[in-house]
Amino acid sequence: MKHYSSLAILLSIFFIIESLAITAQNCTDVSLFLNSDSSQQLTAIGSEEGDLFRKLGHHGPAIENEYLGLRIFFNSTTAVDVYSKTKKGLELERFEWYPTPEEQASGWGVDMYKVGKTVGLGGIRLWDGEKVLLLDPVTERTASVKKARHSSSMEMISRGIPYKGGTVDIKVRVTVFCDKREALVEAEEMNGKKVQFVTGVNYHPENKVQKGERFIAVWGIHPEDVAEKPVDLGGAILFSPKIFTIQKDDGEQVLLISKPRNNIETYITSANSNESEINTVDKFIKYVEELDAY
Repeated sequence: MKHYSSLAILLSIFFIIESLAITAQNCTDVSLFLNSDSSQQLTAIGSEEGDLFRKLGHHGPAIENEYLGLRIFFNSTTAVDVYSKTKKGLELERFEWYPTPEEQASGWGVDMYKVGKTVGLGGIRLWDGEKVLLLDPVTERTASVKKARHSSSMEMISRGIPYKGGTVDIKVRVTVFCDKREALVEAEEMNGKKVQFVTGVNYHPENKVQKGERFIAVWGIHPEDVAEKPVDLGGAILFSPKIFTIQKDDGEQVLLISKPRNNIETYITSANSNESEINTVDKFIKYVEELDAY
């Protein structure tokens, strides 16, 4: 009869538990690659011109959890865009944001959210007291992605942005979590300077726009683009009314403008009518109203 030492048994148990934990925590993912070599995943990339939109897969860094995918466009818009899912699971590695029409019809995710020139869902810009400013031009823009045990995040840093007679460096981080439909959006001026941040949520004609004290939610069809069969989409941003004291609606987006600060945070979330749970405007609004983010 073979005998094993207590240490060997403990090590075996540890490795089994660790293996099971890693499998159980495989509920978020990251993606960043060049179109010229989609087989090589990157952790970071940069550009002095600030525009790698055409050179990067899905036009910028991307992250996902079971409920949705998100990306930040690597260009002057720095908008946040949504990848909508019908069923829970991870899809970026397999489909790289763009399932075929046949794969969409089989129930996989769809690029249905239409951002255009807006902030999208929770994208970050600046306010100079009179108008909205892009995080552009820059002396350098970088993007990075990071996967942790219970979350995944993407960062975009835009340096040398002209602002009120000087320059600022703005970092934007978006994080998704296991078993949580809401994603955290954080922005900061990296040198401690106070700026007025701009964020918000975009919408399209005939979309329903619902405003609460701590949220703005929209629901409806986005113009057909990549999606084979567009369906109703929901997008919402949750915020602290103590920080965001000004709202502006320009006909394409509801914008939130912060007090002068060196950092902010919001939560964003999305759903669509092809899902099995949150699939109507009433269910989506109720879900957002019941969130206790702020």
